Amino acid sequence: MRQTFMIAALAALPTFAMAQDIQIDTAAGPATVPLAPQSVVTFDLAALDTLSALGVTVAGVPDIAPPAFLADVIDGTPTVGTLFEPDFEALAVMAPDFIVAGGRSQAQVPALSEIAPTIDMTISGENLIADAEARINAYGAMFGLEGEAAALQKNLDDAIATAKAAAEDHGNVLILLTNGGKVSAYGDDSRFGWLHTSLGLPEAYPDLTAETHGEAVSFEFIADVNPDWIFVIDRGAAIGQEGEAAAVTLDNPLVAGTTAAKSDQIVYLDPARLYLVGGGYQSVMGTIDEVVSALSAKDS
Repeated sequence: MRQTFMIAALAALPTFAMAQDIQIDTAAGPATVPLAPQSVVTFDLAALDTLSALGVTVAGVPDIAPPAFLADVIDGTPTVGTLFEPDFEALAVMAPDFIVAGGRSQAQVPALSEIAPTIDMTISGENLIADAEARINAYGAMFGLEGEAAALQKNLDDAIATAKAAAEDHGNVLILLTNGGKVSAYGDDSRFGWLHTSLGLPEAYPDLTAETHGEAVSFEFIADVNPDWIFVIDRGAAIGQEGEAAAVTLDNPLVAGTTAAKSDQIVYLDPARLYLVGGGYQSVMGTIDEVVSALSAKDS
């Protein structure tokens, strides 16, 4: 069935005379893409985030409960499958000029390429800021919005500089992700490690093992590390999953005895920004603002 729709889609694709093609950097290396394609579908929320910030309107998005800051972009836009599984029938009917995939949809790039030219714009957690900046520049070039991209780049650079200044002399940080009562910790070379490496937040425990899903830790571990700050990402809240909230999970005597808890320095970051839209321009800027606001509040 899927193959039938792919064939139909290929037959339905219009002959689209582009003024020119350009080369941009993608997660898979340099790629030649059309300049300013008119009908673009994205399966990657970070791409949707950055494209939206540049003023690019997309024709199709994944079917997902939208993060609050992307609700206006997603609401009313046709859906073309999920983050993991494209709806090839819907894509065949839509016949987009171009598709952006990445992250959770990365594995679908070959199949999507049979519908329309497709690029992989996955953002690496270990190099999140560098990848985010590369994506801003790539999309700016692709859509002829180099000036807008340069402005976003400057905003991001300024925000990072502000965060580094705010982080000075404010103590160390332990990054935790909660998931239905379970807790994982993330170090400087993890998917959330850019909070340490790019924003200058010292690690409370530098020996964490680099893992995509973090290193499972106990409440005793948290108590032993005794961080000055705890930054929390609630996975369940990020994906709309029912279960124990992060604040409930961490409400116990061992966590309460830490410097972070005693100093009212447990910060619950917007989880959708970090977990679902990591590396998108607005996502990164929003998280930086949360970090700076939390740190600066201690100076007032």
